[in-house]
Amino acid sequence: MVSEAYAMAGNAAGGQQGGGYEGIIMLVAMFAIFYFLLIRPQQKRAKQHRELVEALASGDQVVTAGGIHGKIATVEDTTVTVEVATGVKVKMNRSSITEVKNKG
Repeated sequence: MVSEAYAMAGNAAGGQQGGGYEGIIMLVAMFAIFYFLLIRPQQKRAKQHRELVEALASGDQVVTAGGIHGKIATVEDTTVTVEVATGVKVKMNRSSITEVKNKG
């Protein structure tokens, strides 16, 4: 019985000769799929947001990550002051601006 099991295992292993590149090719294909479906679009969105934040100027109508709509009153290095109503100003990080509705 034991000899038959070894004989079967030998035949199964002998039928799989091919170099062993299938595993490497599959790994490269999976990385390519992840890159084009997940990593690359995220990098493009991050680049667009970075450009949007760098282009902020006083007078722009903006929407924040919290959903607050307002007009930029002042722009500093890392912060902006957004006027949400007449005389009501909120100071926040530049990165929290998600959309510019109307340029100054």
